[in-house]
This record gives sequence, C-alpha cells and structure tokens, in this order.
Amino acid sequence: MKKILSIFTLFLTILGLNNQVQGGEMDMENTKKLVVYFSKTGEQYSVGNITEGNTAIIAKMIATQTGADLFEVKVKNDTYPTTYKALTEVALAEKKASARPEIVGDVANFAEYDVVFIGTPNWWADLPMALYTFMEAHDWNGKKIAPFVTHEGSGLSSIPSKIKNVTNAEVFEGLAVYGHVAQNSRDEAEKEVSAWLKKLGF
Repeated sequence: MKKILSIFTLFLTILGLNNQVQGGEMDMENTKKLVVYFSKTGEQYSVGNITEGNTAIIAKMIATQTGADLFEVKVKNDTYPTTYKALTEVALAEKKASARPEIVGDVANFAEYDVVFIGTPNWWADLPMALYTFMEAHDWNGKKIAPFVTHEGSGLSSIPSKIKNVTNAEVFEGLAVYGHVAQNSRDEAEKEVSAWLKKLGF
C-alpha cells in the first residue's frame, strides 16, 4: 500500500511540475512580474507633441494584461530637450560617451520578481543610457526578461541582444510597436500586445 502511495505521490509531483513548466519554461501566469520602462513626452517623430510617451502607453497595457507592477525609469535633473531633433542629438552623444545618467528611485523588492518586462524607445538602435544605469544596478540571476520597443521603422534592432549582454538573463522574443500605433490606434496596439503575451505564455 505504501508503495502505491509513493508512486501516486511521485505522479502528482511530476504532474505539478509539468503544470508549472511548459517546454522547459515557467508557467508565466503564476510568476511575479515587473514592467520597467523609459519613455519621453514632448515632440516625437510621426506623432507630434505628446503628453504620454509611446513606450509608457505600451508598458501600461502590458501591466494591465499581466497584473505586473510598474516602474518608470526617470533621469534625475532631467534636462532632455523637448524637441525631436535636439533630443536625438543628445541621445546620440550619450550613446557615444556610454553615459550612465543618474536615475530617480529604485525597485526596492527587485529580487522578488521572476519576469521583468523592459520597455524602451529605439534610440539610435539602442536603449536610452538611463536603462543601462538601471540594468547594471541589479542582479538578474534567474530572471527572465521580455523586451518591448516603440519605434518608427527601426524595430527591435539589436536591443534584445544588448539587454542579454548586460544582464546575462534569459531574454524572450521581443515586441516592437510603432509609436504612431501606440498613440493613435490603441485597439491595434492592444491586439499586438495581447498576441505577443499569449505567444510568451502569459
């Protein structure tokens, strides 16, 4: 009888593991999730002057659909230009200098999260340098990262691989959403986000 119970217990354990792990991956619905993002307002290419950033819009959609917590990366003493061309020039200068701007606040309980969504505009085929400040300040061991990017034609570029190089974490297939879609076609953006999340197992 004990042998039968042991076999049954083992079966339930294996079944439980299979429910948690699909194809070698976590059951994403039962993970603790965080959305970290950087986003800019002001004059942006293709959408004009905006009061809510393209990336912020997508970040909030992801948080709503997954139940994730939100953290916006903001630069301390932000002096970024509000005009598009000037902003691109500053972004390029920061990239060339490998700048690490000081940011405001932090995620106090970062270690508790299993999955981190990292959201970014595509600045010169890269992330804004402030996101490197955030990434380099944390231990990513054992975490999974889902990157998402807003752009106007550059797509993901090599942003997922850059995130991988910095964090050495497992990086999922990324999502790229046009900025003008995020701003002006919210239903379409929602569908893109939903399809991506479903593909990742959320």
